[in-house]
Amino acid sequence: MEVGDAPLVKAEDMAKKYGDFIALHPLNVEVHSGEFFGVFGPNGAGKSTFIKLLTGQLRPSKGSIEVLGVDAVADPQKVKANIGIVPESESPPSFLTPVEFLEFVAKLRTVPDMKNEVEHWIEWFGLEEKRDTMCKDLSKGQRQKVMLAAAFIHKPKLMFLDEPFANLDPIYQRKCRQWLLDHVKQGGTIFLCSHVLEMAERMCNRMAIINNGKVLAAGTVKGLKQADEETLEDVFIRLVGHSIEDAERQTRTDGDHEEE
Repeated sequence: MEVGDAPLVKAEDMAKKYGDFIALHPLNVEVHSGEFFGVFGPNGAGKSTFIKLLTGQLRPSKGSIEVLGVDAVADPQKVKANIGIVPESESPPSFLTPVEFLEFVAKLRTVPDMKNEVEHWIEWFGLEEKRDTMCKDLSKGQRQKVMLAAAFIHKPKLMFLDEPFANLDPIYQRKCRQWLLDHVKQGGTIFLCSHVLEMAERMCNRMAIINNGKVLAAGTVKGLKQADEETLEDVFIRLVGHSIEDAERQTRTDGDHEEE
């Protein structure tokens, strides 16, 4: 797979603060055409903030963000209109059925042959028996399938996925993984956030490990390993463990200063 030269995603000195709390420390990132780029970290590490900034769902406290040649800070709506997104913990509209929601998305995305495409994804995700059920009455896994179908239906050039397989059974996890890998082979680009390291080994050609709002390391899966026998889990524990120790050490130091 050849990776294009011009980045589809470019962030410089991007950061996010809420008052005194730093949700994401300043960072730089580039994702090129044809890449499967993953951001991995424990719960609360800053992964969702990372992806929300790049997709125009949050405004950065500082820095610049460009997605598909569009300034994501100045024109977030244009960014959202041209990418596929599966946000974490978001469900389709409660009082629409899967068919109604996918028809709405397909129309919004000007998908050719809309009716057939909607039927294809209903069948692909095994939702035939739930096609006319209101989304509020679907299980978590079924709602997740509807959200994934809405992201896949227009086959976007660039797709952002935040914990996309959390509620899927192993069969559909594997099916979706294969679809995403095929999409990349056909020229698509994926930006994935997850805490499941297995996905990095199987899918990503580049990745970053994040904790406490800081990027601890970034590179290829092979390049992050210090030795051939080191597993990605070893890398993760080594980096995140040191990060937690540093944070605890800083907390103790700050406490000592307050006592003084």
